Amino acid sequence: MDRWTELELLAKTAELGSLSRAAEALGMSNPAATRYLSSLEDRLGVRLVERSTRRLYFTEIGREYVERTKAILQDAKESDSAAQASNVKPTGTLRITASLSFSILHIAPLIPEYTRLYPDVSVHVETANRYLDIIDNSIDLAVRTREYENDSSITIRRLAETRRILTASPEYLRLNGAPECPEQLLEHKILNYTLSKNYRELKFTRCDETSTVAVDGLMESNDGQVLRTAALSGLGILVQPKYIVYDDVKAGRLIPVLDQWDLPRLTINLAYPSRKHLSAKVRTFIDLLTGTFREKDYERLWTN
Repeated sequence: MDRWTELELLAKTAELGSLSRAAEALGMSNPAATRYLSSLEDRLGVRLVERSTRRLYFTEIGREYVERTKAILQDAKESDSAAQASNVKPTGTLRITASLSFSILHIAPLIPEYTRLYPDVSVHVETANRYLDIIDNSIDLAVRTREYENDSSITIRRLAETRRILTASPEYLRLNGAPECPEQLLEHKILNYTLSKNYRELKFTRCDETSTVAVDGLMESNDGQVLRTAALSGLGILVQPKYIVYDDVKAGRLIPVLDQWDLPRLTINLAYPSRKHLSAKVRTFIDLLTGTFREKDYERLWTN
């Protein structure tokens, strides 16, 4: 028997003073109500209700049990209300994970506006260049540059596409010159991001042409900001998604190299535990993030 229904039936019987009226209120037949009550008493090994053809009354232990049952049901009702409210009004802690570069450039700048709009939400940002397990780490929202999740229950939503480009500082290019074809990269100092797939092999395309170059980096790192800083100081040619170096290129701090050639592009995705019953705190942050990307036209800027 369903224990929750047993408790509801008992509380409703005490409220209405009748098992049959309680059954009617809960949408069950009288025989079913009798079975539920008998099942509860059998499980507890006590008599909760005395009933005859003329009347029904609770035993002393039955009255005590009803009071406890009412408290349990009230707590459950309040818990339901709180959960439903959280799906309407953003509350609690929003846990986000993204790479350090994405967090610096596109998560942190949104947090002041987000917390102004939703002051009952606190934000925890877990920067990680490797993909944290969403469920094991209680993550509400992850930003990924991969198009799949090992867990099929995870929802993936496309945010934007970005080119991967090569850039170098004006000082580096002044001293070393710029490569005129992919093969000339072998004569240059390369700054490699070690978490890229096959990071020591660069596969270029240009119209119908293809070129694959195996490169050993002068410097390698698992963090894009470390490599970006090295490139700005003139150490070598950087290979990174355009979203990381866009502002530097625009300001002239870094110069695109072999820009007429394309490397495989990256898709930036959002990943979260479930599309169904998405909490208000997650939904509202996704809305703010995607709205900002549309407003600033990032995908067009990053794919040109």
